[in-house]
Amino acid sequence: MINKIVPSAAEAVKDIFDGAVIMIGGFGEAGSPIELIHALIDHGAKDLTVVSNNTGNGHVGLAALIENRQVRKMICSFPRTAQSVVFPELYKKGEIELELVPQGTLAERIRAGGAGIPAFYTPTSVGTPLQEGKEVREFNGRLYVMEYGLRADFALVKCKMADRYGNLIYNKTARNFNPVMCMAARTTIAQASRVVEPGDIDPEIVVTPGIFVHKVVEIPNPLSENQLLKENRRYPW
Repeated sequence: MINKIVPSAAEAVKDIFDGAVIMIGGFGEAGSPIELIHALIDHGAKDLTVVSNNTGNGHVGLAALIENRQVRKMICSFPRTAQSVVFPELYKKGEIELELVPQGTLAERIRAGGAGIPAFYTPTSVGTPLQEGKEVREFNGRLYVMEYGLRADFALVKCKMADRYGNLIYNKTARNFNPVMCMAARTTIAQASRVVEPGDIDPEIVVTPGIFVHKVVEIPNPLSENQLLKENRRYPW
């Protein structure tokens, strides 16, 4: 009988190894799996390459993982936002690497990786510093830059509901990068606000089929990143 439920966030991330490539969902706070990230901090895996939309905020979640010196390289679209204080300082000191990718290109690189497409061409970044060192070709009189699909060893995602088969649905904007990351990772770990029995989720509304998910942990009352920022919290607590 298929049962992908694990008892804790710590159990869910225990197999993440040093040097792993990890995709972490989130669009700001929406869809950010804070409990899984904090469990990864406690686990201690280091020298990680993280693919995410941004570099986290304050001193919790992804920002805390970076601050704990567990991330070697970030592949992201927004390395600096209004409340990102950790990554910019480490980057200025040369203590972390950055691969900057336009947001639409990042989403498509992840989608392509999950679909088995090794590379594609896009006009985004033509004539900018992001074009440097990349193949450029002309199609119908327009220049395009070649970008490679992205794959990962693990994906950490957050969803609204899951069943023990690993079928997932999301809450509004939390849908952002999470579904494509599930497809592009060898092992997908999802934290769900609620776990239900098979059949309790209408198949017509399943966003991520269980075939792309390997572990599910129930987190009934997930932390709010915005609230933690208001309280000036830091992880580890």
